[in-house]
Amino acid sequence: MMFYEKELKALHKSGRYRTREVIDESILDFASNDYLGLSSLSSLHTKTCEDIDRLNFHSSKASMLVNGYHQIHKDFEDELCRANNFEAGVVLGSGFNANIGLIESLVRKGDTLFMDELYHASGVLASNLNSVNVTFFKHNDMNELSILLEESNAKRKIVAVEGIYSMDGDLCPKKVFDICDKMGAILIVDEAHSSGVVGENLMGIFDLYDITPKKNHIKMGTLGKAYGSFGAFILASEHIVAYLINRAKPIIYATSLSLYDTRLAHKSLEYILQNTKSLKKEIQERRKIVKEELGFDMAGLIAPVVIGDNKKVVEIKNKLKTQGFSVGAIRQPTVPRAIIRVIARLGQSKNELRVLCQNLVKINS
Repeated sequence: MMFYEKELKALHKSGRYRTREVIDESILDFASNDYLGLSSLSSLHTKTCEDIDRLNFHSSKASMLVNGYHQIHKDFEDELCRANNFEAGVVLGSGFNANIGLIESLVRKGDTLFMDELYHASGVLASNLNSVNVTFFKHNDMNELSILLEESNAKRKIVAVEGIYSMDGDLCPKKVFDICDKMGAILIVDEAHSSGVVGENLMGIFDLYDITPKKNHIKMGTLGKAYGSFGAFILASEHIVAYLINRAKPIIYATSLSLYDTRLAHKSLEYILQNTKSLKKEIQERRKIVKEELGFDMAGLIAPVVIGDNKKVVEIKNKLKTQGFSVGAIRQPTVPRAIIRVIARLGQSKNELRVLCQNLVKINS
């Protein structure tokens, strides 16, 4: 019996039907979020395995609050705090779970969540849990956010923005920090696509804007993108982290992050801090190529090329695949208009990026 036949047919008809494809390692990767190419840096994997081999066990075994909090977790949390100037931190299973945990636990009865309309789907899902009172504001519209906060009588006001938005690739304005500080609002910054990509030390938006973290600031980042591993972290004040450890379900009820992924991310953090200058140079050179070939500036390493047609965007993706390039074909409802999403990642050469951009322009002309 086909329980969802009509729904699947509708997805096919609208050009929104999705499938999984096994990675073809012979194709150049301009689709993944491995921004710095660290997933292919074998030395990080080798060193991580050597460290794990010295342990008496190799798995996390339990939740962080039962018997699953390892010295490896604490060492990484401490290093993240030092690198980002935060008081406390906690690692957990994924960025998706981090957003669920943050929003579901922080927004209580009488509170209001003010969320950028382009915030990640995980945050939007979390806002539907437990009747969270949420108000969406226009993307990056700081005037509207200011008015909404001023008019709100909420007990606590929580604002959620992204450092770099995953589809548009643009930055959140620095003004959001000033507004939240002035209004006494808690500010959640999802740095999934900015951590490791922007800033003087490549630590993200706080680093880029030279923001000293305050008691109302929360930074969330993922380990499965620029850090070339898997998992996520939340950095905040001691007070807020203690609260999350006691109330955030993805921390309390899930097995703690694997020891391998945690140690690998720690090695990646060390690599980024030790090679910041050369990494920043490589990032800047790729931004220059995209500007020259596609005609627009990248805030990070995401280049969204608007196509506007669900079927055409898949056709372009497939044509580029035959030429040896993998890119993202992002369709509605993920984005308002279909885009080809090019990741100018450091895992591929600058010349390969240039050829891809030139081929994309020819196909789309």
